[in-house]
Amino acid sequence: MTQNSDASGLAMTTGGDYSLSTRGAKDVIDRATPRFRAALAAAAGQATGDHLVIADFGCADGGTGLEAMRQLASHAKTLRPNGSVTIVYEDQPLNDFNTLTRMVQGQAGPPPLHEPARGIYVLASGTSFYQPVLPPGSLHLGISATAMHWLSAKPTDIADHIHAVGAEGAALAAFSAQAARDWETILLARAAELAPGGRLVFCNFCRDEDGRYLGHTGGVSMFATFREIWRQFQDQGRISAAEFSAMTFPQYYRTVEEFAAPLRDATGPVTAAGLCLETIETGITPCPYAAAFDQEGGADGGDSASFARAYVPTLRSWSESTFFNGLSTGRPVAERRQVIEDFYQAYVDRVTTDPRGHAMDYVHAYMTIAKAA
Repeated sequence: MTQNSDASGLAMTTGGDYSLSTRGAKDVIDRATPRFRAALAAAAGQATGDHLVIADFGCADGGTGLEAMRQLASHAKTLRPNGSVTIVYEDQPLNDFNTLTRMVQGQAGPPPLHEPARGIYVLASGTSFYQPVLPPGSLHLGISATAMHWLSAKPTDIADHIHAVGAEGAALAAFSAQAARDWETILLARAAELAPGGRLVFCNFCRDEDGRYLGHTGGVSMFATFREIWRQFQDQGRISAAEFSAMTFPQYYRTVEEFAAPLRDATGPVTAAGLCLETIETGITPCPYAAAFDQEGGADGGDSASFARAYVPTLRSWSESTFFNGLSTGRPVAERRQVIEDFYQAYVDRVTTDPRGHAMDYVHAYMTIAKAA
């Protein structure tokens, strides 16, 4: 979920559509759940008292991580049978907290997560993870999945691309520097919140050891396709050159080295705050929509139109507001909405015509970070 300050109009889709459209994000969280449980056990082993606090930073509507959080709540009760657990969901003020509330209260299908009778309490915070969210020393386990690639600010527009993965020279340097500052800010805020012996488990988008990143794992490059269609709209006069340039994602995919740097700097502020990197590794989670299409026969026998209609909404769920905000506010809102509809339809048409290689595989760095006891 985006947490930036100067581009605060950015948000995920609402009404539960984010979770419905991002099955891959749930797969990432499910893959990380054993790490969450192990980290909670380690933190509880060093915690004093019977109360445990778990926080999900960048939670979106809560649907993709609901089962994982349910497991963590039950695990916390196993670790502290006579105690209680507080679960804190954090995201920016524009987040879809209405759907989140329905999720955790059991009004969206699954049983409620909030169970005071069992000592399980759920709270929500609209404070950005770039700021302090919890009282000092109160957090035992902090988790975050697919959120911290959103920067606190867009350092610059990229002249001929829409994402830092296509930036070069000064633009790339500006994004790298912004990402380094932001990562330190996030870590220092969490260090203050963690209790002694507390843990963080983050699953962040990354650029892995082989140069792979979200939607760029060997087939058709997703961000290159975004850029091509957006450029076609400029060439056709649908958008201006200024609108093309303004549509730059405030995102950055860090490498393992960039994630680890402040945690391995023996004289740096993050180490001084007590944080230590325990483990970090990268992993790819296959696009579930492409996998299902392949099982149906792929380009040789699958229904490419159905695949396109299922696949493109997962791209749209997190990218639409950025494209919309790149359009001039001098345009009527209805006109801007039509441009966006036509943009994603163009992506659907492209995939329908030739579905080969289209997939949004997730490329993450999975890391566990501990605070000194």
